[in-house]
Amino acid sequence: MNMDIPAENEVSMRGQHWFKALTTDFNQIGEYTESVWVADGQVSQQSVRIIAVVPHPHNLYPRAQNGEVGLLEGWALAKAVDDVIQADQNSNQKRAILCIVDVPSQAYGRREELFGIHQALAGAVDSYARARLAGHPIISLLVGKSMSGAFLAHGYQANRIFALNDDGVMVHAMGKESAARVTLRTVDELEKLAASIPPMAYDIESYATLGLLSGILDVSNPEQPTAEDITVIQDVFLNAVKDIQTLGSTGLEHRLNGENRKASKQVRELLRDQW
Repeated sequence: MNMDIPAENEVSMRGQHWFKALTTDFNQIGEYTESVWVADGQVSQQSVRIIAVVPHPHNLYPRAQNGEVGLLEGWALAKAVDDVIQADQNSNQKRAILCIVDVPSQAYGRREELFGIHQALAGAVDSYARARLAGHPIISLLVGKSMSGAFLAHGYQANRIFALNDDGVMVHAMGKESAARVTLRTVDELEKLAASIPPMAYDIESYATLGLLSGILDVSNPEQPTAEDITVIQDVFLNAVKDIQTLGSTGLEHRLNGENRKASKQVRELLRDQW
């Protein structure tokens, strides 16, 4: 678990910026919590609920002030997704869900552990998984850090995951400083090790080799998206929804096709043959 508390100047506003840019003329839903932004609207007649976890400096739980996913965020995500499932349960056209992901960590602290952060985040995971299995196309857009339990709770259960082609986008189980301490290495030594072991790396290109990304997207401004950048994302989103609906699959089997997932695929095949 990432036990680092980000410094004030490390707080990322990318999630907020992308959410605002993508939800122009959307209906903002403010009934969840101030750190979970939700909006409903349409992209070229495709209905979608867009969800982002954002920094909230006055969060009731201090460990969740910088965009982390904590107790309130976990349950709010669960409800925001579950509301979509309930609203569309009798509809033939399931609404899509777009996750804007810029989360530095889960909000892990003494109070969070005492009050059951594992249950809050599991609730979010469960809602996203049930939505996907119910036929809701779920797309994740990684615009910043996608770290640890925060990413597992918000974004990882998507049918398709896309990431911006930028050094500010990274996916890992913990921050570099924490990983260095756990592995008894310096940060420099950790980075050298990551160069030859893709799962240890932080760059998005290495993560892509694990089969979890459906695409790395080039945009002109990853911090403050331009109108052209929004058009790029909207087109990717629409094509992904169409692809999901055409295939008719709610599973995540395609993730086994990554260049560094051959062993995982072979193990599953052997287990299938033996059982």
